[in-house]
Amino acid sequence: MGGIGCGARWLAVVIASLDAVIRRPTNVLVLGIAALALTACSTTALSSSPVPPTVPPTVASTTEVPETTEVEEVPETTEAPETTEVDEVDEVEAVPETTESTTSTLPHNVVMVDQLDPPLEVLGTSSGSETARLQERLLELGFWVQSVDGNYGLTTRQAVMAFQKFLGLTTDGVVGPETAHYLTHLTERPRGRADAGTLVEVDKSKQLLFFVIDGKTEWILNTSTGTEVPYERPNSNDPAIIERGSSVTPTGLFGVDRQRPEGWWEGDLGEIYRPKYFVGGVAVHGSNSIPNYPASHGCVRVSVPAMDWIWENELMPMRSPVWVHGEIPAS
Repeated sequence: MGGIGCGARWLAVVIASLDAVIRRPTNVLVLGIAALALTACSTTALSSSPVPPTVPPTVASTTEVPETTEVEEVPETTEAPETTEVDEVDEVEAVPETTESTTSTLPHNVVMVDQLDPPLEVLGTSSGSETARLQERLLELGFWVQSVDGNYGLTTRQAVMAFQKFLGLTTDGVVGPETAHYLTHLTERPRGRADAGTLVEVDKSKQLLFFVIDGKTEWILNTSTGTEVPYERPNSNDPAIIERGSSVTPTGLFGVDRQRPEGWWEGDLGEIYRPKYFVGGVAVHGSNSIPNYPASHGCVRVSVPAMDWIWENELMPMRSPVWVHGEIPAS
C-alpha cells in the first residue's frame, strides 16, 4: 500500500497555518516544506499512624503492681502497628496503579472493544434481528450506518464494504463466514493514519474516508476516488466544450474552500450531490454509485445518505482540513 511515509502528528501544526495556505493555493512550496519539516511529532499514601494508646489513670504508689502494669505498655509494642507501616504493602496493592500505567502506554488514538458474544451469524444480505446486531457492531467499530433497524439496506451494505476494505477482505458487501468471523473477534477499533487534529482523511490505497476528531478516528465511510485514467468527454452543461483530464484525486493537505448545500448539481462531468470542494473542482460529494474500486473523475464519492449525515452533523465545515494520501489499488 502506498502513501505518505511520514507520521501524522505534524497535522495539528500544519492545520494551524492551513487558512493562510488555502487563501494562497499557489503557495505549494509552503505546504511541501511544512509537510517535510513536521514529521514527528499518587497515590497519596494514607499513612494512618495508629492512635497512641490512652494513658491509663495513675494508681496509688502503694501498690507498685500497677507499676508493672506499665508493662501494659504492651500497647507500645502494639506499636507493632508502627510496623504496620509495612502496611505500605497497601501501596504495593496499588496493582490497579500498575494496570493503569499499562493501559496508558497505548497510543491515545487506540480504542479497544470486546468480542461479540454470541458470535455474529453468517447472514449474507438478509434482514432481521441478526442484521440489527450487525448494525450495532458496525457502529461500535466506527463504520457509519443510518440506523439500527434490522434492514440490510444501502448504508449497511456500504458499511460492510468499508469494513472489508479496511481488513483487506473480499469487498462484496456480503456478510459471509470470513466477514462474520472478523466482525465477531476484532478487539481494536479500526482507525486512519492521522493521530492529531480534527480533519477528513482520504486513504486512496484503502478507498476509505475517515473522520478524525482530536486525533481519534470517529467514523469511517466507504468511498470511491479517481480512476487515474485519462478521459475526454463533452461538458454536461455545454456539449460544445470537450472536457479532458486524468481522473486523479490529488494527494496532499487541502481545506474545504467552497460548497453547495442543497440537492443535486450539474457539474461539468455529471451530477453531484451537496459537494464540498477542497481543491479546484475536486470535492467530497454524494453519489448513487460507490463501488469497491476507484470510479470517479477525481472526486471523492460517498453515498447520498452519508452526504446528508455529513451536512447535518457539520463534519466538514468550511476550511476543514482534508488530507489525501496513498495510491489507488492496482486493477
